[in-house]
Amino acid sequence: MVENKTASLCGKNILGLEYFSQEEIESVLQTAVEMKNIIHRDIKKVPTLRGKAIVNLFYEPSTRTRTSFELAGKYLGADVINITAGSSSIVKGESLRDTLLTIEDMGIDAIVMRHKAEGAAEYAAKIVKPVIINAGDGAHAHPSQGLLNLFTIRQYKGDFKGLKYAILGDISHSRVARSDIWGMRKMGIEVHLAGPRTLIPRFLYKEKGIFIHDHIEDAIKNADVINVLRIQTERQKSGLFPSTREYARIFGLNEQRLSLAKKDVLVMHPGPMNKGWEISPQIAYSTHSAIQEQVKNGVAVRMALLALVLTGGKHDEIIA
Repeated sequence: MVENKTASLCGKNILGLEYFSQEEIESVLQTAVEMKNIIHRDIKKVPTLRGKAIVNLFYEPSTRTRTSFELAGKYLGADVINITAGSSSIVKGESLRDTLLTIEDMGIDAIVMRHKAEGAAEYAAKIVKPVIINAGDGAHAHPSQGLLNLFTIRQYKGDFKGLKYAILGDISHSRVARSDIWGMRKMGIEVHLAGPRTLIPRFLYKEKGIFIHDHIEDAIKNADVINVLRIQTERQKSGLFPSTREYARIFGLNEQRLSLAKKDVLVMHPGPMNKGWEISPQIAYSTHSAIQEQVKNGVAVRMALLALVLTGGKHDEIIA
């Protein structure tokens, strides 16, 4: 564990974990511990971001990410506005650039943005001055999900060093997988991937520090943590695997396969789940599952991110 509370994220655009140092990740995780305490209070309000204005700009549907960013901002005292593609001038043909410029002119401090196009958040950061927080850009990155996964692992496992982390399923279309790969490797976690070859990007075979398996059992064997990915049918072309039944039979996480992992294995899933496809209902609600805890941790981590990027303080200066 890195004992460093001096890394400052003030004014930093949160585009992907590939741009984070180990110290910056640690700063978010440590701040999130304190933020989680706020969530458990009877009165969940602190003045950390009083006077700040945040827009959640979502071009794709979301339950967990958008709601947790909204709650995170409100718990910290900020004014939060939600804009979705279906209820704005976007449906009238307004371009992303014009939408961003319009929001900037309203005096906004930060834009939390989800978009179907890879690189959209990076584009936004070049167009406007408010801090951009990437809440998912296509299949590229989802940094806050990667951070909350790390936070959840530390909660249950204590330390990162020497852990075997298995990511199972649709790697190609998963922004979560990419953020996990960047974040986990930076924190010293061994990353193993498994899924249909049609759903694993070729470039990952050349990446150092990643172990790719043809058989899901090899990735699961002796794993400390397993992250099961959703089958993203909305992003896929047809023919990448024969059927959902066949997928479940060959690549689904069931109780028999889970027995290959360590006895205290932790099971995670970014949600929403296709229960019975990539994961069995028995495992999703078992004592190994941290899936609901991930949801709770998502609010704490997003509170930490907002506080760190929108205040001039460092970790130990912003805790209310």
